[in-house]
Amino acid sequence: MPSRPIPGSTGEVLTCLPSPYLAHRATGLLYLPRFLAKCRYVKEHGALPASYARNYKRGLDRFLCLHLHIDPADVERLVHESPDDAAIEAGLKHLFPEDVRAAAWNRELVQKGLTSEGQKFLAEALSAMGCADRIGDIRTVPDLIDFDEGRIE
Repeated sequence: MPSRPIPGSTGEVLTCLPSPYLAHRATGLLYLPRFLAKCRYVKEHGALPASYARNYKRGLDRFLCLHLHIDPADVERLVHESPDDAAIEAGLKHLFPEDVRAAAWNRELVQKGLTSEGQKFLAEALSAMGCADRIGDIRTVPDLIDFDEGRIE
């Protein structure tokens, strides 16, 4: 039977966050619902658990924003200042470029971790989780997130 992450090996796990593979309804951008959910979590709770805080507005959050030519702090500010989801969506229309190039971003996201350096990172992360037997099964960074949060067995 394939291994599962050692409980607590990556810190607190938030299963309330959506999969990185979930597309934003209005733009088609993968990962955007997850970044917005992290911003909402911070708005509601004041901060993310340490295991998530270290990559908040960095890592994939930042890569998405670099793709859109915006600052992750602007997305956070929009979420924090908006009274509801409709206001967030309206604000995103003004914040984002007219063409979000969803296909280009989605292709980039699903390939994160496929380089030799990325595979090394994934192997180290899986080993630290007690799941060295999953090296090769968990091939990308989005897969690692889904595995850690229990969406991949």
